[in-house]
Amino acid sequence: MQKIKSVLKNLGPGLLFASMAIGTSHLVLSTKAGAQYGWLMLIPIILANILKYPFFEFGIRYTNVTNKTLIEGYLNRGKGYLWFYAIITLISTFTILAALYLVTSGLLINLFNLTNTSISLVAFLLFSFISVLLIIGRYTFLEKSLKIVVSILVIALLVTTAVVVFKGKVDEVPNFTPMPFFDNAGILFIIGLVGWMPTAVETSSWLSMWTIEKQKATNKKLDIKEALSEFNLGYIVTAILAIFFMTIGCMSLYGTNTQISANAVGFAEQLINLFTVHIGEWTTIFVATAAFATMFSSCMTAHDAIARVSIDVIEKLTAKPEKTKPKKNSYFALAVLILALINLGVIVFFNSNMGKVVALATFVSFVVAPVVGYMNLKNVMSKDVPKQHQPKKWLQLLTYAGILFLSLFAIYYCYIEIFKN
Repeated sequence: MQKIKSVLKNLGPGLLFASMAIGTSHLVLSTKAGAQYGWLMLIPIILANILKYPFFEFGIRYTNVTNKTLIEGYLNRGKGYLWFYAIITLISTFTILAALYLVTSGLLINLFNLTNTSISLVAFLLFSFISVLLIIGRYTFLEKSLKIVVSILVIALLVTTAVVVFKGKVDEVPNFTPMPFFDNAGILFIIGLVGWMPTAVETSSWLSMWTIEKQKATNKKLDIKEALSEFNLGYIVTAILAIFFMTIGCMSLYGTNTQISANAVGFAEQLINLFTVHIGEWTTIFVATAAFATMFSSCMTAHDAIARVSIDVIEKLTAKPEKTKPKKNSYFALAVLILALINLGVIVFFNSNMGKVVALATFVSFVVAPVVGYMNLKNVMSKDVPKQHQPKKWLQLLTYAGILFLSLFAIYYCYIEIFKN
């Protein structure tokens, strides 16, 4: 009991990871996986969570042991590593936030019945509001607010899943034909799902940055066991919730031939109906609010992290040894605002088509995942980390298995794209 209390008290990077991960990959992709392919999608979801675990764990391990971010570790391995990660960050800048804000805007329109309001305008208001919260509140506000949001979400989703399972699976339409699992469309969907399940591998550096911010905010450094326990709790929660979302999609939509909308507002309406059909219309406001809170917290965490990581990458690439390093805090507000403007432009350009933005973000994340995973392994196995704190043999083997798993899918995806075009 004392150990549980200690972990809950020290919630920080693991909590932010859970909040960030329970966004598009869970709310959109896990639900869609169950709705279109049924229980078979449980296999890639579980495999992705297991095989990608080391990549994220290394972000916590490296930073707690060395007091350096993964990004600084990349620089220590060679500037080529850092340039590669800089390119990934640039792509993330134009995709991840736009995808998250699109879904959140659609949920907000549905929640308040703003059907005559442009989704671009709603996204603009969201960008503005969250930017102000991040600039004023910083890390401390982010952590405290998410403890409440994630707690409410977990309880709401647990209850909803239990009720859906208790009521039983929806009736299949006559002559229902399951979607092929191993054709090109099925494989491409798995690539997208695994690419962001539980989230993109490049976000491991976000964990690293949040660990540093947690230490600054509390003026305290956790030992490696406490830090890993806190992260493991957040990781387990994200994996369980992914299965919950997939279960709800499977029990409520699989076998009905329902087409999932690529439009953010249309998907939001389907999502709310999906949750409430088994419980009753009276629950609509509660379910919609919980879903919106989920995406809102994901927007906050991703916006905060990409701003911090972008500043760190630029600083490392441009810093000269003989000059004093710039203070990151002086650039944080500017980075938050620039990200808001860039991603609002992406939303307008894609004409609010969630499918295009999410597909681009997930596929890019999937293709680069094995490379980033290898970079993280190089960091924790380097001389920066003392032998006693380096990952054990089983974790190293799991890392290589994850790299191989992701590499094979990435090669297959590139093969399909080359021959299709």
